[in-house]
Amino acid sequence: MNLNFKFTLKVINLLLLILVSDTFAQNYPLRSVRIVVPFSPGGGTDYIARLIAAKLTALHSQSYIVENRAGAGSSLGTEYVLKSLNDGYILLLTSGSYTVAPNLYKLRYDPLTDMTPIIQPDDGPFILVAHPSLPVYSVREFVDLAKGNPKKINYASSGVGSISHMSTELFSMIANIQMTHIPYKGTGQSVVDTVSGHNQILFASSASVVNLIKNNRVRAIAVTSANRVSTLPNIPTFIQSGYDFKVSNWHGLIGPKGMTNFTVERLNTDINKIISEPDFTQKISTEGLVAAGGLPEKLQKLLIEEISNWRKVSLKVGLLSD
Repeated sequence: MNLNFKFTLKVINLLLLILVSDTFAQNYPLRSVRIVVPFSPGGGTDYIARLIAAKLTALHSQSYIVENRAGAGSSLGTEYVLKSLNDGYILLLTSGSYTVAPNLYKLRYDPLTDMTPIIQPDDGPFILVAHPSLPVYSVREFVDLAKGNPKKINYASSGVGSISHMSTELFSMIANIQMTHIPYKGTGQSVVDTVSGHNQILFASSASVVNLIKNNRVRAIAVTSANRVSTLPNIPTFIQSGYDFKVSNWHGLIGPKGMTNFTVERLNTDINKIISEPDFTQKISTEGLVAAGGLPEKLQKLLIEEISNWRKVSLKVGLLSD
């Protein structure tokens, strides 16, 4: 067999492989898809993931399954996904913690170059909630109480380096107060222990506490968005309360780097359609969230900006050395 023939055979095999791969990609999904949530069940990210998974399952003939992989401020589940095959069958629905982690941990992945952005499904605020036994009804009253009792108020978070942890530290710095941090391995347990009174304060995703607020299990003090939440119109923003403090509680769907354009476009198109449906927008609005959507480039831009912003916060609160 001469060299020219061997070379021609290799070229043919390569072309066939590309053709087969492209054919499989354009029939995506051919089997069940896993959406990894890098937190324990019960939080806002988990809630959004399950809504989207159910909608995608109904849209296609394949199942979209939510898998919770919590730990290290979301970086354990994130690393698992970003080091998986880039065929679109293992995806990650993440939150602001994704952009905090690179400022606190020595990661074994690059949060910008080792992933493929797909879409930002939603946006919303965090809500500062207090256990009903805490005698505060406004941000000013809470700050005054905390200043008079340094480190005696316990605040919960969904983990060291989580967005709830960093948001609380940022506000503590702005308000010049000191509290004791009680970290958990996810939003669910942090909410449960705040409701039971083990902790007095929590910056929680709206999806995880709106119903608890309405049932008087916790007391809402303020929201971190620029405007009030439609489902809690009587709860002021921090800005309205006299504090220059605003944090966005967004979610983003990403995959490993190198996903095919076809797969990304299909997911992006499907989810843009899903989040525009009235029943979806109604469900998330009752949780204090709004649909976002848009192209993958929008999510990419958000990730770049948020990583930069949280680096500045990490430096200011002393969680990162320059």
